[in-house]
Formats: sequence, C-alpha cells, structure tokens
Amino acid sequence: MTLWIVLFLGALWAGAQNALAGGGSFITLPALMLTGMDARAANITSCVALFPAQVVTGLTGRSQMESPRGLSVKALILISLAGGALGAVILLATPPSVFAKLAPWLVLFATAVFGWGSFLRKASAEDEAPHLPPWGAALVQFGIAIYGGYFGGGIGFLMLAALTMAGLAVRNAGATKNVLAGAMNASAVAIFVFSPDVHWLQALVTCVGASIGGWGGAVMLKTVNEKALRVVVVLIGIVLTIGLFWRG
Repeated sequence: MTLWIVLFLGALWAGAQNALAGGGSFITLPALMLTGMDARAANITSCVALFPAQVVTGLTGRSQMESPRGLSVKALILISLAGGALGAVILLATPPSVFAKLAPWLVLFATAVFGWGSFLRKASAEDEAPHLPPWGAALVQFGIAIYGGYFGGGIGFLMLAALTMAGLAVRNAGATKNVLAGAMNASAVAIFVFSPDVHWLQALVTCVGASIGGWGGAVMLKTVNEKALRVVVVLIGIVLTIGLFWRG
C-alpha cells in the first residue's frame, strides 16, 4: 500500500511539474520502477499514463500553432506520427536488459537537454535568422520523433530549439511542439497498448494522479517560481542518473 501511495503522490507531482516547467517523466519513471517493474516497462507505462494530459495540453494551445515556411502543419504531424511509431517499435524490440544499460545514458542526455533548455539557451530567438531549411527541419523533427517514441525525455526543448531555428517565434514554437509531442506519443501509445509491458493498474493510478496534479499546476502557474522548479528537475535527473548507473 505504501508503494501505491508513493506512486500516486509521485504522479501528482509529475502532473504539476509538467504543467509548470516540464520534466514530469523524471518523477514517474523511478516511481513506477519502485512498484517492481524494469526500466523499459516503467518507460512504456509512463508514456501511456501521461498521454491523456499531454493531449489536453496540445489541444489547449493549438490556436497558436504554426509551421516553418515551406513545411505544413500536416507534414509535421505526419512526420511526428511516423517517427514516434518507429521509436516505439525499436523500444519494444530492445531487450529489457539492454534498455536497463541504456536507461542511465538516456536520463543523463535528457537531463542535459533539460538543463540546457532551462538555463543556457537564449530566452528568445524571434529576432534570429532561420538556420534550418524546410527539409532540414523535417529531418530533425523525424529524428526527435524517433527519440520521443523510444524514450521521450527532453523532447520539448529539442523541438523548441529546432522550430525556432527553422524560423518560428518562440510562443508559436511552444504551441507547435506541444501538438507534435502529442502526435508522436499518440502513435507510440497506439503500439504500446498491445504490449504486455504496460502495467495497467499502475498506469491508471499514474494517469489519475498526473491529471489532478496537472490541474493543480495550471492553477499555481502564476505563483510558483518556475526557475526553482527547473532546478529541482535537473537535480532529480542527476540523482536518477546516478541511481540507474549504480543499479546497473
């Protein structure tokens, strides 16, 4: 019972964290592993559990969604769907023992991307000249989508960087990456639901907790120190990386 309470509280925190600053999967991954599943099963279950809240986030800001010049919104969504599905298939083909060895490196990479996006990347790229041509933006998005379907940590900042380099204003890039994240995870979830690695009871508890936490996070959005939250996410990522390396 204690583990279920920890999982629910972790999901609450993850939902609020995603609404406020991002990085909620850094909480759900270890919380799900505490219930007895391996790293790959926890990653798959987390993806399924957090998907409903992600859809709501994407739909809420879809009116501000734009695409880079020369690349339609429909094309970006199709690219994200294809890449997410490919990443999910690769993940299911990865033996749990292999993924257990990859997991600390993936979390380390995601933590580094999150830290870069939170503290080192320029707050605004609206006045910078585009650096990515349409074909380049499409190729980068496909690569991000594959990674998103496989693991997913840090995809928001990766897409934000790519879309602003392709010429989008930061505000529009933020709305666009939320929709594209939902698309790539939609195809991944459509594949994961047939996998025995999804632990449905844990997924349900996580989904309910994350949804409540997401609502609470949205309410607290104007009062909570976002920078402090991002520091917490980076610290959790570091601790989780060390723990996974130690466990491996």
